[in-house]
Amino acid sequence: MAAAGEASGGRDKYRSFMYGEGEKDTVWRLGSPPNYDVVNKLFEEERTKEWPEGSLEEKVQRLLKTWEMELIHKVRPEDQKSTKLPPEHRIYDPDKETLESGMATFLTAFPRGFAIEVLDVYSGPPRIVFKFRHWGYMEGPFKEHPPHGKRVEFFGICIFHVDEEMKVEKTEYFYERGNFLASFLSAPAAAAAEAASGSGCPVMGGN
Repeated sequence: MAAAGEASGGRDKYRSFMYGEGEKDTVWRLGSPPNYDVVNKLFEEERTKEWPEGSLEEKVQRLLKTWEMELIHKVRPEDQKSTKLPPEHRIYDPDKETLESGMATFLTAFPRGFAIEVLDVYSGPPRIVFKFRHWGYMEGPFKEHPPHGKRVEFFGICIFHVDEEMKVEKTEYFYERGNFLASFLSAPAAAAAEAASGSGCPVMGGN
């Protein structure tokens, strides 16, 4: 998650397809490329792995962050260069809320964003299997539940099916959503929230 506005220096260290000639006609959901400076700072301060540039792990981590950024912030499917998913692919449940309302709820609870890192890569393309960690600090209310300021995190396994150009054609996620919600809600409230909103994350909740 990120705020609107360009990042420092007009580029992002961990994501591709945000700036430059190739993005001059991109339609951004908030009117301009998102600013990931705050969540990048959280990522750099608390990541548990720092992968060498150009390694398979670093490439997968960049693909993951870019894929998430494009799904959330690029309005038109044709502007999404990291994926070949069909336009009807949903990253939220339109019967319950809009993408904008889901993002607003999530960013209210986690104003510094929700960082993500790749912990291990078990196989390379065309079927990339990796373990990830997703975390943030609940410094704002989540619906009717007050903030507690503690770290909220969950771990999972993801499979990216990619083509020869490393574009994502299909994704699969395996993680325990109940554990994520229970880390900042009471057990009854967590069960109710899970039924209402999945993982809470607009991207993870739709896969």
